[in-house]
Amino acid sequence: MNKRTGDLRPLRIAFCVYRGNPYSGGQGVYTKHLSHELAKRGHTVEVYSGQPYPDLDPESVVLNKLASLDLYRAEDPFRIPKIEEFGSLIDVAEFALMCSGGFPEPRTFGWRLERALESRLGDFDLIHDNQSLSWSILRLAQKGLPVIGSIHHPITVDRALAIEHGRGLKSKIGAYRWYGFVKMQSEVASRMERVLTVSETSRTDLFKYMNVALERSRVVPIGVDTSVFKPNPAIRREPGLIVTTASADVPLKGLQVLVEAMAEVKNVEPKSHLVIIGNPNKGSNLPSRVFELGLDAYVKFAGVVAQDEMVRLYNRAEVAVVPSLYEGFSLPAVEAMACGVPLVATDGGALPEVTGTDGETVLMARAGDYLDLAKKILQALDSSILRDELGRNAMERVMSKFTWEATARATEQNYFDLLSARGED
Repeated sequence: MNKRTGDLRPLRIAFCVYRGNPYSGGQGVYTKHLSHELAKRGHTVEVYSGQPYPDLDPESVVLNKLASLDLYRAEDPFRIPKIEEFGSLIDVAEFALMCSGGFPEPRTFGWRLERALESRLGDFDLIHDNQSLSWSILRLAQKGLPVIGSIHHPITVDRALAIEHGRGLKSKIGAYRWYGFVKMQSEVASRMERVLTVSETSRTDLFKYMNVALERSRVVPIGVDTSVFKPNPAIRREPGLIVTTASADVPLKGLQVLVEAMAEVKNVEPKSHLVIIGNPNKGSNLPSRVFELGLDAYVKFAGVVAQDEMVRLYNRAEVAVVPSLYEGFSLPAVEAMACGVPLVATDGGALPEVTGTDGETVLMARAGDYLDLAKKILQALDSSILRDELGRNAMERVMSKFTWEATARATEQNYFDLLSARGED
């Protein structure tokens, strides 16, 4: 028994994430903070991750690196490895899948994980799989190790939007091949004993699109580090500055819609300018569209920035925007709200569930409607009183609902519920 967990015994947890980028995307942030909070509650946590590796607390959490060929590294995406880099048949398969137009990482990470854990099955009480959803996860479960999975939103939505927004037949076929792993993930998800997701919207959509039975899924919202993401009174708001964070330049994130909206905003509010935290994809038409709209002096890609710089940008901004067509949760929305910056968001997916009531904690636009998005941005820019009210209310909402401590407590309870159902408590 452990005094931090009360009557619940400390667990030995193998936490798995196929890529744990700590600066871009929710998987790495989720891995970092949840593993740390679980360790604080007395559990032993070992993280198994492929590149990019997560940023973990080295004093409380062990990182086991499952090195891949790292074919999508930020500085050299879709790279061709040197022959001496191939050390196994898994490496060969990973490169071959990339060359065929597919995204191999969930599958090949699973193979490496299975190989790493096969001699350590007795060292852990359970596996927590963070959205890799490979056949290897099921095989490990069949060997007797309980598995619980986190799915932040159904990847089937990403695939559908990527195909729908593809420019021409070649692009649509390319999107279909890239998302070839979705069939595997859907089948694995539907067979898992317990699935955690981040919102009621995602839970419903997992049932609808990935056949995850409602009785086997639970909602555990994710949190934000409010010791980092917080207002800084020493930083002055910059007139007209609008900030958005995009973990990927994909249709799902709505950057194209935001750029179109910015053309409308600029006509009314000449001081307005947009900083996008993130980079355009190689071959993206977004930079050319920015140029076509005459916005190249007013729209800046900041690239991948460190966390402290992200917080500074939020504190400088007059408005933060989440233009997504769909979100299962939206960590960027909650991070902006925690900084007290007024938020304009769409009604895509779980965003209304997360951000709260239109006009009280957020200004909400119709997903995919650039004119409505422009209208809401201008509404926020037009009134400092409204901005102050939105920012204050949003910050209070985050503090009351979205902390990593609460996420860890609820996740821990699901661990014990699963073990109890199996007679292993």
